[in-house]
Amino acid sequence: MTARALVLNGPNLNLLGTREPDVYGAQTLDDVAALCRKTGEELGLDVDFRQSNHEGVLIDWIQEAGTAQASGELIGAVFNPGAYTHTSVALQDAIKGVGLRVIELHISNVHTREAFRHRSFISPVAAGIVVGFGTQGYALALRGLRDLAER
Repeated sequence: MTARALVLNGPNLNLLGTREPDVYGAQTLDDVAALCRKTGEELGLDVDFRQSNHEGVLIDWIQEAGTAQASGELIGAVFNPGAYTHTSVALQDAIKGVGLRVIELHISNVHTREAFRHRSFISPVAAGIVVGFGTQGYALALRGLRDLAER
């Protein structure tokens, strides 16, 4: 059985490729999904790739993932929460509540941007953080997730 990893994307990431390409690059979300699946194949992971603009949907997926991780069906999640990074105590509570292993991911280096982006509600419950490597950060995060799950 192939190990499974979840890749979650929050609000506005469906606009990749057209939204602020000087910040987020020219790759689309479909390009990122293909990168994640290719990386997953290299790592022996089945990648479940999802995006939602709705906080409650993300929370539902996190709770499902926590159950799947507890049963050994999932190694954890790579999570780009988008702007919810800076606003959502509910996402933090969901991750902490189900004990989900999460690698927090940001395409841009949020620490060189507006001050409000410097605070993350996800970081305190993340097993690791990948920031500022563009969309290639997804491949790095999947490698990190796999390595942490194998410890």
